[in-house]
Amino acid sequence: MEFRYLGNSGLKISEIIYGNWLTHGSQVENDVATACVRAALDAGITSFDTADVYAAGAAERVLGEALKGERRSSLEIFTKVYWPAGQSGPNDVGLSRKHIMEAIDASLSRLQTDYVDLYQAHRYDYETPLEETMQAFADVVRAGKALYIGVSEWTADQIRGAHYLAKDLGISLISNQPQYSMLWRVIDERVVPTSRELGVSQIVWSPLAQGVLTGKYTPGGELPAGSRATDEKGGADMIKRYMNDDTLEAVQRLKPIADGQGLSLAQLALAWVLSNDNIAGAIIGASRPEQVADNVEAAGRTLDAGTLAAIDDVLGDLPETDPDKTRSPATRTQ
Repeated sequence: MEFRYLGNSGLKISEIIYGNWLTHGSQVENDVATACVRAALDAGITSFDTADVYAAGAAERVLGEALKGERRSSLEIFTKVYWPAGQSGPNDVGLSRKHIMEAIDASLSRLQTDYVDLYQAHRYDYETPLEETMQAFADVVRAGKALYIGVSEWTADQIRGAHYLAKDLGISLISNQPQYSMLWRVIDERVVPTSRELGVSQIVWSPLAQGVLTGKYTPGGELPAGSRATDEKGGADMIKRYMNDDTLEAVQRLKPIADGQGLSLAQLALAWVLSNDNIAGAIIGASRPEQVADNVEAAGRTLDAGTLAAIDDVLGDLPETDPDKTRSPATRTQ
């Protein structure tokens, strides 16, 4: 495993991060989830990402149980706040002081830890003053319940505003967690340059484009049993943008490039993401332990300029690059 600094901080995280969105407490049984976490640890992964909203809190609970007994200082645990975690009260959503202060205590209880290494705003909250949100985050840090602060799917302007408030409050905003892959590049034009300027890293989700970049979906082929595309709990809706013949055929044309590098398609996709120096880590999910073992082989792999150009030639205009696709809900209820 290779490690990178997260933003302009002294915190190192593993290039491959284990995440449990759509899996723990939902897609897979708890014993399988635990086996996947053990496989991640065995492969050298030290960074684990979750959120209170995943499976209405169950994902945090499963992860906490799976990590119990591990040396806490050897791990980096990330979670998030914004969405309701199974509750429906008027203050159970957003980034108000009330919600943040209550949500961090609930997350720590489920995770069975005294602190998280990174506490992230899961979306931007247009209905709460940013000053209130950042003051609450500062108080969470000063209480020792989180070491660093991050955001997720924030625009360049929103990141800039939060950065300066955090600096004034004496805390470190060091990361953004956007979607990013060969097929989804909307952060490249605005978010990445602003983040580089401010000393903020990206921790990216869906680097395999919901599994499409593994090559397991083929044009006209049957959907693999148990795959994301068959998951009616949310996975099928997320992946449908890529389930067209043009995209699936292009992914198959990437295979000779992967073979030439001695990589699987999944490893090629992860290595591509990690070729961006503003990316600190790529989040992977798994429904089987062997998936983890395959994905971690991408850590430390370097793709030369010729390989990156060949990938772009194959994909053509298929990747989404519109920077306006980076946005949070206009309201908390949307």
